[in-house]
Amino acid sequence: MKKHIVVLTGAGMSAESGIKTFRDADGLWEGHDVMEVASPEGFARNPELVLNFYNKRRKQLNEVEPNQAHKDLAQLENDYKVTIITQNVDDLHERAGSSDVVHLHGELRKIRSTGNHNDIKDWTENINLGDLCGKGYQLRPHIVWFGEAVPEIETAVKICYDADILVIIGTSMQVYPAASLIDYVQPDTPIYYIDPKPAISSGGKVTVIAKSATEGTTELIDILK
Repeated sequence: MKKHIVVLTGAGMSAESGIKTFRDADGLWEGHDVMEVASPEGFARNPELVLNFYNKRRKQLNEVEPNQAHKDLAQLENDYKVTIITQNVDDLHERAGSSDVVHLHGELRKIRSTGNHNDIKDWTENINLGDLCGKGYQLRPHIVWFGEAVPEIETAVKICYDADILVIIGTSMQVYPAASLIDYVQPDTPIYYIDPKPAISSGGKVTVIAKSATEGTTELIDILK
């Protein structure tokens, strides 16, 4: 039976593909206060601004490609069972060839009804004010905003509990509940943490690789071999 590698990825995973990290040093996301564009309150105040913001993110996604780190993780499936748990809303893991991806914070290429959170559909075009579901409710991006529940977190906890190896790439370990997933692996499960500015230190079962996603993943594969 193949060993099970669980990989938790954050914004640093896609940064080298040209997708800006979630928040710049000034606390803004693409020039906007995050609460304007990533909260139910922001959507209630100015739905058109929020829809246009995600329309631009969706358009940007069409212009970027998976980087070498995405491709390396997909190649690991030749030798391991690999589950990706990502905080990213892009589809670069899937486009690189990863077959088992859990999106904690939603997906840019999906929409849902404001009247029914389970009414989720694939979507590649713009979402405009006045675009309605079959029951007459406004459509919105299928994104988990601040203050909203994270539907996939229980699934992610179970996956981490089953991990033989945990790999964390490109995340500050500051956003909860995703950051808590490290606590659900078995006590003897080795953990590899790849980030150029690591938030935790090597020691015990934790090995820190203080490099970018692409460089760090190359090093990780050498270690796993």
